[in-house]
Formats: sequence, structure tokens, C-alpha cells
Amino acid sequence: MNVLIVDDEQLARQRLRQMLSGMGEQVVGEAANGEQALLQSQNANPDLVLMDIRMPGMDGLEAAGYINQIDNPPAIIFTTAYSDHALKAFETHAVDYLLKPIKQERLADAINAAKRLTRAQIERLRTDDDDESRSKICVKSRGSLELIPIEDIIYFKADQKYVTLRTDDHEYLIEESLKALEQEFGQRFIRIHRNALVAEHQINGLSKNEAGHQCIRLNDTDDLLEISRRHLPSIRKKLKNMGG
Repeated sequence: MNVLIVDDEQLARQRLRQMLSGMGEQVVGEAANGEQALLQSQNANPDLVLMDIRMPGMDGLEAAGYINQIDNPPAIIFTTAYSDHALKAFETHAVDYLLKPIKQERLADAINAAKRLTRAQIERLRTDDDDESRSKICVKSRGSLELIPIEDIIYFKADQKYVTLRTDDHEYLIEESLKALEQEFGQRFIRIHRNALVAEHQINGLSKNEAGHQCIRLNDTDDLLEISRRHLPSIRKKLKNMGG
């Protein structure tokens, strides 16, 4: 199998590489964090990713969720130094893992039994684990995956089953619910309508559109998003507090 090794510790990556070489497996790349793992998974097309869980920045669970969105995604086996916490969830959902220090016989068994992690399983694992809001959102663009920093997002707007994610120069469609995004990023985004969340730091003021409806004015785009009558009082209060 073509294997990608993901671990923030260089010695751990070297040890896995030596073990895989002795088993006749081909290492096609290494990554030190979740973002590098996503990039390498797209470029190197591994059959299997050996993924550490605890890494600075994007952890292994979040990275695995993104990798699983790739066309023909690789199988994923988690590696970890922790024997409790998320491991109980792995056992419940039949996801294989390797407990450090990894033994070669155990590694061989895991590779033989490698299972691909589904997005639903990833979400359950993140719920069982110490879940924190993401620092970036994964989007599909021109057939590949990109990571958009949360601070670059101006607003989310729902339209039927998709949500539009708007930055200063692009729009992306994502398959996430506005309700879930509000629950995750409610400290940074404000609901202005049943179909829209806007970044608090982007709010500039109020304007009326051609139909005479109150709209939010934003810093980095000329788009005017309508404010519902239900949310208008809280938006006015927010603007007053920001101005004062």
C-alpha cells in the first residue's frame, strides 16, 4: 500500500517509516499537522493514512473528516499516545487505532483490517472528544479541497440544501447547515435572518435596499443582506454597543 504518515513528532514518523519499509509498504509522504495531511492526501494519492490524533493546529480527527471528502479517499488508521478518551469511541464505531509505542505486529494487523472512516463517524468522534470550533472550513474548489480561515469569512447564507460561504473575493458552496454553523461559531457570527449569519467584525452599519428593507452593511463586500424584523432590534443594539 502507498502510505502517508502524519505525526507532529519527527522521531515517530521515522519509526513508522522504518516499520513500514520492513513490511514492504511504500511511504509516499510525511506530514507534521492536519493541514499538511490534507494537502499531501490530495497530491500523493495514498491508499492509507496513519494519522496522529493530538497535533497542534488542526488535529487528526478534523483532518480525517476533510480527507474523507476527497474523491476516492484513503483508508485512515489513527495513532495515539492516549489510551482513554477518544479511544472508547473508536472501539464503539469499529475504527482501528494504534496505541503508541506501536508494535510492528499490531501495525500489520491494522493495515490488513484498515477501514475508511465516514463523515458521520468523524462527527460522532468529535462529539465524544473535546470538541472545539474549527479554525478553518474545508471547501471544494476546482475539483480540489481548500481550507478557508474563519477570519476570512464575511458571511454564511443558506439557499435550499446548500450554504454559500462568502470571502472578499470568492463564494463557495458548502454542505453544512446554518444551524450547525451557528452552534459552532456563534461567538464570532451573528444571525441576522433565518437564512444568514454574518461575521461580527465585518458589520459596518445599516442600509436600505431598493425594496426599502433594512439590510446589513459589511466592510469587505458591497453585498446587502436583508435583516429580518425579528432580528433587527438585536442588530440595532449590537451596532449601538459597537459605536459606543
